[in-house]
Amino acid sequence: MTRSWASDLAGFARRLGWCGLAYVALACLPWALSEYHTHILATAAYYVILAIGWNLLAGYTGQFSLAHHTFAGLGGYTSALLILHAKVPILVGVAAGIVVAALVGWGLGTLCLRMRAIYLALTTWAFAESIRLLITVEYQITRGDLGLATRVLFDTRRPTPYYYLFVALALVAMLVAWQIVHSRIGVYMRAIRDDEEAAAAMGVDTFKWKRFMFALSAVLAAVAGGFQAHYVGLLSPTPMKFNEMAMVVVMVIVGGLRTFSGPILGAVFIEVVSELLRAWGEVRMVLFALLVIVVARAYPAGIAGLVHTARDRLTARVPALGSMLAPHRQWE
Repeated sequence: MTRSWASDLAGFARRLGWCGLAYVALACLPWALSEYHTHILATAAYYVILAIGWNLLAGYTGQFSLAHHTFAGLGGYTSALLILHAKVPILVGVAAGIVVAALVGWGLGTLCLRMRAIYLALTTWAFAESIRLLITVEYQITRGDLGLATRVLFDTRRPTPYYYLFVALALVAMLVAWQIVHSRIGVYMRAIRDDEEAAAAMGVDTFKWKRFMFALSAVLAAVAGGFQAHYVGLLSPTPMKFNEMAMVVVMVIVGGLRTFSGPILGAVFIEVVSELLRAWGEVRMVLFALLVIVVARAYPAGIAGLVHTARDRLTARVPALGSMLAPHRQWE
């Protein structure tokens, strides 16, 4: 028991060290990029957090929610309104937004997670649209479509400090997701996804763990949304439209649903492509829909699968690289 605990602690310390090295490497990018490109990467890191949270719920637990983006909005609006009316510090506002999102996620999960497949998707979509419409019509409180001004976190609107913040948050989200997926909870998640009835027959409290993952995904979304609100400086119901949820789904599927690295790769890839296609307006969503169809039909493993295939072929040709490029199986 003691040896296992020591091994787990050593493994966590090793992963924490790798995260630190990754942060140092990524922190150098703003020195070589313009502020515009730094902003794109900061936004990509924001979407990485959203994609990781949704992949934990939909990819690993099999619960296809369409309200994930709404929890990001709840986190942002809760923080902004508390700061405006109660004059609380920004970090207190963000923390309050996370708590509100967790409670709403827990409550929504309690109401909806006994439903299956399309019924769960439709119910969460209805919830998301209801919250968006409520924020839109409550002009006296939220300013509706005119937008609610928010305080910025740092005393500058330059993207560099926010890039550092979102990269740090993304790495923390990755570490949390890794710890969960490769723990006993992760075993329960995959069992529920693969065969919920069999998991229940084996003694797994399926509803309990589905609700836990629903609330956790809401927390991750609220973390991203809360800090994003104090980066852009203006909140409106527009990012709470279904297009935003569709973007997160596209990122995860293109990157590789049910993989650890898929949401990370997909979020960065789709955000960069989206920025390149910004002049196309809403046509971008049509192109992304076609991309999802192609990926789902031709290569369901997504970008993560392509990376793994390329790695396997490279190590087959150069066996000496095998120990360096082939990760442990638990990473996926």
